[in-house]
Amino acid sequence: MSKDIHTGFDETQYPHINRGLDGIVAFSTTKSFIDGQKGELIYAGYNIDTLAENATFEEVCFLLWNDRLPNAKELETLKADLIRERNLPEVVLNYLTGTDKDAEPMAVLQSAVSMLADFDPTKGAYDSNLFMSQAISLTAKIPVIIAAFDRYRNGKEIVAPLSDGSTAKNFLYMLNGVEPGSQAEKTMDLCLILHAEHGMNASTFTARTICATMSDMYSSITGAIGALKGPLHGGANTAVMNTLLELETQGEDADAVAFTKDKLAKKEKIMGFGHRVYKVFDPRGRHLQKMSKGLSEETGHEEFYEWSMDMLNTMKSEKNIDPNVDFFSATVYYSIGIQPDLYTCIFTMSRISGWTGHYMEQAANNRLIRPRALYVGEKNLDWVPVEQR
Repeated sequence: MSKDIHTGFDETQYPHINRGLDGIVAFSTTKSFIDGQKGELIYAGYNIDTLAENATFEEVCFLLWNDRLPNAKELETLKADLIRERNLPEVVLNYLTGTDKDAEPMAVLQSAVSMLADFDPTKGAYDSNLFMSQAISLTAKIPVIIAAFDRYRNGKEIVAPLSDGSTAKNFLYMLNGVEPGSQAEKTMDLCLILHAEHGMNASTFTARTICATMSDMYSSITGAIGALKGPLHGGANTAVMNTLLELETQGEDADAVAFTKDKLAKKEKIMGFGHRVYKVFDPRGRHLQKMSKGLSEETGHEEFYEWSMDMLNTMKSEKNIDPNVDFFSATVYYSIGIQPDLYTCIFTMSRISGWTGHYMEQAANNRLIRPRALYVGEKNLDWVPVEQR
């Protein structure tokens, strides 16, 4: 009979052993603060509500990279730098138009980002004087990669990036082939702000761990993308939208309350609910909830918002669990024309600002990350010849 060797140790003797590193403080940071009990999120001193109401994504990038907001001249310089860095190397573009159209978008994005190091004039050198330019280049190019691959896989001509405008505007333009209206641009920009940074999550920890080996920023971000790709981290909003689309196929018989209760009875995980840090409503989710309601009405998908609210109320009453940032972002993205399998890519084009900020912070006071593991296996076993095993 097999046994679970990972529970075969005395937890009182090893109180520092925490599954999933729960509660373990590995770094100090100025990038963000989360109070899970209050539902508070702060980026470099600024409450997420303040940033959502006043900032642009470009200002948030500067904030996460410099721990302060830019003045007017600095903001214009950053915008110009981001615009200048939008064009992709031809080899990367050829990869995007030569890969399998049915490839998983996050896998394509990960491969394309890893290729960018080859075309960086510095070859991705581990040099603090070059980190900012590398961060700007990655932040500018990731949206272009996403939009270009999506156009290619749908048999549409790839649209060249704009030579002006915000990151949000350029992305929607390249994705849809027409310049977005001001409301769509504002919505996209707000989504980028809300997903930009969020403490020591799995992908950020991955980025800092790779940086700590003195590997280049491109390798660090490629690893972070791999961590974000997992459904327990960045892929939840895709699962949420697929759930809503599943309900849509039931037509007039769709019942989100019964659907949710049935899932719970079967002990199936309902994505978009619960959070390892927040014990109350995710503060980012409230902004997305407002957008979800307005956009669903505007685009004729009121049922998506209504089903979402039915699911939210059912989960609250049955399990006392609140939604996280992924729950309402699903409907928001769908309402502005983004397909569900691109949602985690959108997460990436936002979180690149936080990842690169953490990379620079790690490099500035670096120490190789080397935790210990408690060995719980057998020791000094006798050798048995292969014929006798």
